Amino acid sequence: MRDRRKKAAPRRRGIVCAGFALGLAALLGGCASGAAPTTYDLTAPREALSARRSGALLVVAEPQTLQAFDSDRVIVRTREGGIAALPEMQWADRLPRLIQTRLIQTFENASRITAIGRPGDRLVPAAQLNSEIRTFALDERTGEAVVEISVKIVNDRSGRILAGQVFTSRVPAGAGSGAAVPAALDLATQALLRDVVRWTSARI
Repeated sequence: MRDRRKKAAPRRRGIVCAGFALGLAALLGGCASGAAPTTYDLTAPREALSARRSGALLVVAEPQTLQAFDSDRVIVRTREGGIAALPEMQWADRLPRLIQTRLIQTFENASRITAIGRPGDRLVPAAQLNSEIRTFALDERTGEAVVEISVKIVNDRSGRILAGQVFTSRVPAGAGSGAAVPAALDLATQALLRDVVRWTSARI
């Protein structure tokens, strides 16, 4: 009897392990069959960038933000006041890094500042542009894409805040579904980036 029990135990363990492996394979297969989200980008505007010429060197820091916006997800503020991510779409990069890149490119497109870069680019800047993404989402209650970013110009040597401003841009999102959402957020971002470049160039 003792010998038969010893032989039965490994067989039962084998059956359990095989069942677990089959279940895991089915789970992974189910995950893999889901459609990949569509990737959308933001645009650095090239037109309507009139701004005062500045000989200053400027670095643009990556924006700070809440955890909800610190990802590549496209966000919706629901009618109930909550925050949700649209599962079928994503941005081309983490939103703060994407905003930083497009803001730098907008300064470059405007040709109004002698040198522009990121912290760590071995520039000796006159100032650093710090910012915070307050909201970047479709507002279901108004049907608008809303982008709000707080910006501060900081003296790079003293750390003193030279100027600060909150910029808000709103664009109707039509039906508020599908590609209309990232398209409206892109238009709102372009308008905001133009305002930030004009405002910053006049102050450094």
